[in-house]
Amino acid sequence: MEFLIKRAAIEDYQIMADVIQSVWQQIRQKDWFVADDSEYTCHMLTEGNGIGYKAFEKDSGALAGVFIAALPGNREENLGRDIGLSQEELGKVAHMESVAILPEYRGNGLQYVLMNTAEEELRKQGYRYLMCTVHPENIYSKNNIIKQGYQVVMTKEKYGGYLRDILLKELFQDAACFPNVCIKSR
Repeated sequence: MEFLIKRAAIEDYQIMADVIQSVWQQIRQKDWFVADDSEYTCHMLTEGNGIGYKAFEKDSGALAGVFIAALPGNREENLGRDIGLSQEELGKVAHMESVAILPEYRGNGLQYVLMNTAEEELRKQGYRYLMCTVHPENIYSKNNIIKQGYQVVMTKEKYGGYLRDILLKELFQDAACFPNVCIKSR
């Protein structure tokens, strides 16, 4: 299958929330995924607190998955606080927040493609730290994220008592990046 990735518009918040909720309804381990609702998704897209992407199957045009990157700024929920970043550095943190791929499109690398698309835009916008959380036993998602250059930096309770690994990928604005290799220019 081939897919097209499009940046989500503000008015896409409901369809994105619907996909996230649909995927959450279908998973067995409910505590592995804290599903965003339409109010949160709307807030992310309309108030400049996040960016979203949609993946469409190229031939049919069917929506296959969605992704949201949150821009927490200096707010309390910024994962950079968990790892001790300074106030100045907190503004350079983006959360790779929610990815939801409909079951019939899984196994095609869409999580990777959606996160990469967001990463490129965030790099251009000057973000330096990409962070996310994943349930420690959710090996599939965690391995996908680690393959993209993220590292587990700690494990702790988040989101009202859910155990999560916190992962970090540091971007360098003065770097040439290739798959699995970043070369810093001097």
